[in-house]
Amino acid sequence: MDFLTLAKERYSVRSFSTKPIEKEKLDKIIKAGMLAPTGCNLQPQRVLVVQSKEGLEKLKKCTKYTFGAPACLIVCYDKTDCWTRKYDNKTCGEVDASIVTTHMMMQAYEIGIGSTWVMSFNPFELISQFNIPENYVPVALLPIGYPSDSCTPSILHEKSKAEDEVVFYEEY
Repeated sequence: MDFLTLAKERYSVRSFSTKPIEKEKLDKIIKAGMLAPTGCNLQPQRVLVVQSKEGLEKLKKCTKYTFGAPACLIVCYDKTDCWTRKYDNKTCGEVDASIVTTHMMMQAYEIGIGSTWVMSFNPFELISQFNIPENYVPVALLPIGYPSDSCTPSILHEKSKAEDEVVFYEEY
């Protein structure tokens, strides 16, 4: 599948089957995240794989958006391990974690695993429930698994703004 087809067809899965993800497929998704580009290749991402019944129950205390997924990736960055822009001291940790999350989402879809990016979570509860170190900043939850038989893309999936609303070319 070429990349534009993959990007167009991938959608947020909000209803998962209970079928567990095979280790080989989970490893491939994780590897895609590890291959993602990060600022100065410092790789500040930290990914917690949650797949136990207990862990998934704890996750429900942090967000209502788990969609019955059999696994979830908690994507954080280590704020002590990020490249920092010298002009304003902005770190790239959140951007790096976002790129990593996107790589994993796309790889998951390419091998038949659904996902949805969840940012609606209580970070304080997440840190508490999973004993996340204080130097790690949670950025995204990525529930993953096989889509249920009834799962379909959102009606908003096909909608996008016109190119001239989002792309601007400099004038020479």
